[in-house]
Amino acid sequence: MPDGDYNPQATEEKWQDRWVDEETYAYDPEDEELDPNTVYSIDTPPPTVSGSLHMGHLYGHTLQDFAARFHRMNDGSVMFPFGYDDNGIASERLTESELDIRHQDFERREFQQKCREVCAEYEAEFTEKMQDLGMSIDWSRTYKTIEPRVQRVSQLSFIDLYEQGREYRKKAPAIWCPECETAISQVEQEDAERHTHFNDIRFDLTEPTESGRESFVIGTTRPELLPACVSVFVHPDDDENAELVGQTAEIPLFGHEVPIIEDDRVDLEKGTGVVMCCTFGDQKDIEWYQAHDLPLRVAIDESATMTDLAGEYEGLSTHEAREAIVEDLDDAGYLEGREELTHTVQVHERCETDVEFRVSKQWYVEILDHKDEYLEAGEQMDWYPEKMHTRYEHWIEGLEWDWLISRQRDSGIPFPVWYCTDCGQEVVADKADLPVDPLGDEPPVDSCPDCGHDEFEPEDDVFDTWATSSLTPLVNAGWDWDEENGFTMDEPELYPFDLRPQGHDIISFWLFHTVVKCYEHTGEVPFDAVMINGWVLDENREKMSKSRGNVVEPSAVVDDYPIDAIRYWAASSTVGDDFPFKDKDIVAGEKLLRKLWNASKLVEHLAPEPVDEPDSFDDLDEWLLAEMDALVAELTTHFEAYEFSKARDRLRSFFWNTFCDDYLEIAKQRLDDEDSASTRYALRTVHETFLHLFAPLVPHITEELWQDMYGHTAAADSLHLRSWPEPRGYEADLAGGEAAMAVIGALRRYKSENQLPLNEPLDHVAVYGDVDGFTDAIAGVMHVAEFELLDEPPEITTEIADISLDYSTLGPKYGGTVGEFDAAIEAGEYELDGDTLALAGETLEADEFEVREERTYSGEGEMLSADDAIVIVN
Repeated sequence: MPDGDYNPQATEEKWQDRWVDEETYAYDPEDEELDPNTVYSIDTPPPTVSGSLHMGHLYGHTLQDFAARFHRMNDGSVMFPFGYDDNGIASERLTESELDIRHQDFERREFQQKCREVCAEYEAEFTEKMQDLGMSIDWSRTYKTIEPRVQRVSQLSFIDLYEQGREYRKKAPAIWCPECETAISQVEQEDAERHTHFNDIRFDLTEPTESGRESFVIGTTRPELLPACVSVFVHPDDDENAELVGQTAEIPLFGHEVPIIEDDRVDLEKGTGVVMCCTFGDQKDIEWYQAHDLPLRVAIDESATMTDLAGEYEGLSTHEAREAIVEDLDDAGYLEGREELTHTVQVHERCETDVEFRVSKQWYVEILDHKDEYLEAGEQMDWYPEKMHTRYEHWIEGLEWDWLISRQRDSGIPFPVWYCTDCGQEVVADKADLPVDPLGDEPPVDSCPDCGHDEFEPEDDVFDTWATSSLTPLVNAGWDWDEENGFTMDEPELYPFDLRPQGHDIISFWLFHTVVKCYEHTGEVPFDAVMINGWVLDENREKMSKSRGNVVEPSAVVDDYPIDAIRYWAASSTVGDDFPFKDKDIVAGEKLLRKLWNASKLVEHLAPEPVDEPDSFDDLDEWLLAEMDALVAELTTHFEAYEFSKARDRLRSFFWNTFCDDYLEIAKQRLDDEDSASTRYALRTVHETFLHLFAPLVPHITEELWQDMYGHTAAADSLHLRSWPEPRGYEADLAGGEAAMAVIGALRRYKSENQLPLNEPLDHVAVYGDVDGFTDAIAGVMHVAEFELLDEPPEITTEIADISLDYSTLGPKYGGTVGEFDAAIEAGEYELDGDTLALAGETLEADEFEVREERTYSGEGEMLSADDAIVIVN
């Protein structure tokens, strides 16, 4: 091992380059030793090519790598691919922003080429940064969602679902983004708060009612929809407005007349109880439009600009028209009232633009009729954490639309469809010809199979990006079709995939749509387990956002800290939880690396050569080996359950406290006194096992240490290709050994505090505690002349030394009374009863205070504290 301190930068760069150059983590399906039954496959999320690496990428991909590295050692073969989602709106917007252009100003193929070039630059940079994080990815299995192979899979998926009758094209109201000028699906909406006004507008009847009523009032936040109003609705149980039903109302300012209809979907508790229906303001307008066969009035175009139907307001944006119409309503005497409010609206998650509803022809995947099947598919998967399954269920239960998969954009995978220009009959490409582009390729027939016409119009819409990224399990398993065998997989051992790792924010996007596609194509769930990671927050537990100015740039973190220390931080939180980024957690990782390095140098010094297993062990050596067996079993369970934080904390505690602080010092002293094969074997065996257990979490330093100390005697080229440790079957009294280590630690502190050499003999030591079976070990290590194991505890007086209060809890709860608590404790005016503390007329619970006790011993000798044991030194 090199002399001096650990150099993480040089070490990490060396191993990152070697792992990539030597393809250490490549998955080889042709390997003769490959067992298809033990292959562990990961359906990795292809990041959207819309910017650079952020903390979420760093954290989420590190969690995936923990799983990959553990299972590669535990199972033998891991398929850990990487992909880029580089088609669709996100890549278009990136290209437009990067080049300061608009896609409308270019021919489609020219703009597509610009998108490819911009995405390629970002992908190369992203790949380099991911490799710098030490990910054990098989880079030869990198895919892009726009590449021809993936285009073929995506178009095969479309044709298969079309032939199953699960896709349809329909002219109907669809959710529309005016900024992106495309239809979007329900999943691409999110809530946003908007400041607006609630306007009370008077509508006049064309004729008075029998009671003489001539008008009514409707409250709305969207007066710009008045030119699109097609009816007015009243609830059947609304006695106050019942006489309006059957009448006709005139739309203020615009003059056209609409019927007043009753419908039980009117919310009686909202506004005046009378509501207008416009085509279209919201989902309810669409329901009424379809249920009552209402006319279509289009007052807003694809860019949220008022049409000629709006008369003098034509050409204004919806927001401009809103203010102008309100002003004119007021001038004309129709505005009865106006008040400010903040309300929730639906926006496109890509650009945060308020969505509209427009009638257009779009392609849909039918999903509403299979909601029960998708819920059952969710039940068949193991969820880590389990609570995330509820999000999946709630999304499916709340679905109201079939999945709209067509987009009116330039960069994307084209629909393999043409339409007869005479009768509109759809003509779908032959599977063998895929991928195709109808804008440049001819249809597979010379004439329409329905009417015989010989001219066709190509479909110019493209697939929603989620319609492709939802196929990643099939892409990575080599799903394809041929005339002889139908649908097959090149690597069926990968499917279903063992793990789908992803963020909780795309459960309704990526996870759900993957279940839909793969279930409909294969009849199986696409993965056995789902690992959902949370978000990285700022130190105040706020979501990182450029607008808030609280973003932590990964490049700065990587420049300042070792990668292994950052990985150690990534394992600090329970999978699924959002957690704050704190530098101190990475600093703790740095300290661990130094401790591991220095402890390893000491082990190499004490036991530089391999040692055969002895026929018998010293008590503490066998205890340490048995403890290691227990640790291996416990960590295996944690890693299998994706409990990386528990694995990290348990491993660190045992390594730092038991091995370094206690056993390593004992071993050093013992080997200074005599040459013990038992101790040297235990040292090397436990140390090498530690390197295996730490390997998934801190791969660079463990590879460096293992290669230097053990690699020359091993068949594997890398620690990370070695088998995961298994318990070796050592047996010992684990509790007794732990108590013995505490006694030895107390005696070592006693000698140090009294400036005695560690090999200074002690005349007499008496211990009350569970150390039977380890008395000779304690006496030998600490040079005790006479060791006495007490059957009864010595006479000890226990007194309360201090009671500390949790002011962060008690302050908000009791206010100024907390001062009375302090006074009562100072005066001794309190009563402890089990887990409660009574004082100043109040009773505090166990988590609101802490008691520190002191034990005093009045017999001969000096009493030492050793956890639960009592040690008396004479």
